[in-house]
Amino acid sequence: MAPHYNFFGTGFKLRAAITVACQCAFVLFGYDQGVFSGIVGNEDFLNQFGHPNPSLEGIIVSIYNLGAFSGCILAFMVCDKTGRRLAMWIAMAFIIVGAVLQASAFTVPHLMIARYITGIETSTVPMYQSELCEASKRGRLVSSEPLCVGAGIEIAYWFDYGMSFTSGSIAWRLPIACQILFAFLVIILVFGLPESPRWLHKHGRHEEALKVLCEVYDRKPDHPKIVKEEKDVLEALAVEQEHGEYRWSQLLKKDEVQTGRRVLLAYGMQFMNQMGGINLVVYYITSVLQFNVGLDRNLSLLIGGVINAMFFFGSLFPTFFLDKYGRRKPMMWGSFGLGISMMLVAILLSFQDRGGMIAKNTASASVTFFFTYMLIFGATANCIPWVYVPEILPLHVRAKGTAVGVSSNWLWNFFVVMITPTLINNLMWKGYLIFMALNFAFIPLVYFCYPETSNLTLEEIDWLFLEPGAVKRSRHVSKLGWGGESGWERRRSSLAAVVPNQEGKEDAPGASQIENGGSEKVTGSGV
Repeated sequence: MAPHYNFFGTGFKLRAAITVACQCAFVLFGYDQGVFSGIVGNEDFLNQFGHPNPSLEGIIVSIYNLGAFSGCILAFMVCDKTGRRLAMWIAMAFIIVGAVLQASAFTVPHLMIARYITGIETSTVPMYQSELCEASKRGRLVSSEPLCVGAGIEIAYWFDYGMSFTSGSIAWRLPIACQILFAFLVIILVFGLPESPRWLHKHGRHEEALKVLCEVYDRKPDHPKIVKEEKDVLEALAVEQEHGEYRWSQLLKKDEVQTGRRVLLAYGMQFMNQMGGINLVVYYITSVLQFNVGLDRNLSLLIGGVINAMFFFGSLFPTFFLDKYGRRKPMMWGSFGLGISMMLVAILLSFQDRGGMIAKNTASASVTFFFTYMLIFGATANCIPWVYVPEILPLHVRAKGTAVGVSSNWLWNFFVVMITPTLINNLMWKGYLIFMALNFAFIPLVYFCYPETSNLTLEEIDWLFLEPGAVKRSRHVSKLGWGGESGWERRRSSLAAVVPNQEGKEDAPGASQIENGGSEKVTGSGV
């Protein structure tokens, strides 16, 4: 059991501390990803590592994501045993060790091993945040974490830019070493945070789980909100574990709550997050502006920093409005906008002058659509997958399933970052057409396969999958609320026998609304 010192108190202060700790972790993740963007072209860095060719450069930069993929596998195996807090500490320890090794690297193998170790983060943070926030605020709170990725990228980028005016190895070693500061901050904050009540309930520690709920919401155990929260979790556990404890080998099992389908949805959502081409911009915008657009290095660094700022500003939209506009529509409209941006970049870079060189005027115009791309991505595909993955998964596989979903992010992140230097140097403008086609393909995929989860408790999302047609059902619920024909109605009596109502008045959350014909929408306030 990880040590816990409640120095944040209860209620709003504790909830704010949980959010800040998770946001700091994502600032760190963004910093880790963005720090190499302004380093790979540094002259001292290139001299130190023998001016790597595009293929080797891609591997050096992308191996961080391979480490992150390994971290997801680690979380897959141990997170359900360690708990959420200890898993976050383990992740920060890997980052500290990796950052020290990176900052002291003198050879390519040394640097690659260090960068791999730094990447061994777990997928615990968004899951932990999802399990400790209200349904009506979950989208905004969890989407604020990828917003912090944008903040981390910007901090790293402008730090790199400032250090570019210095000489010697400190210009790239110091920015790498500063990752440690964020990691220590997260470690200190986690000391004061509680364990996830869902994880505690799952492991039979019901008194501790109840205490955590009371502290987080600053309510007494008999308060209706606490009673409902606890009851929802226990009922969801009863449904999910009817056929025994799930092992990792059963992750894709077709059961009553459609576990396998939901794991695949989580994996696909993070696939869309990466294969739209975001890390072509995040990791290599300076190189793209230099070698594809034809700008000088200093101007490329300046414009690259402003383009990456669009990532942050775009992410403000879901932070405040994601729960209002839902998950599906922003994701579909976002994919459309990203596809248009990539198409226009490709068109404008395809023009050549009489000498066969890139036409300067049209190439410069393409910069506009790097701005629109980053703004749209920040507002849609950046945040939504991180919210959607932990909330779409049932409790019994939430740790394992989130690890699988986030592993998709890192695996395809690794793939894109590895091939991008070759795309920039060999395919030139044609490479952008690949990402255009993928973004357009994501629109029907979301429409036909992904149910709406906005403003539903994590337990209510389980109810969607108790019967066929979860996508259609979710659209109905988002407009009209739960109807009497819902899958939950058919399960009420059996669940009541497993988890008796503490007050003896209702058999299930939302029962009165169901009995009244669904005239009142049930969104709940559950975590």
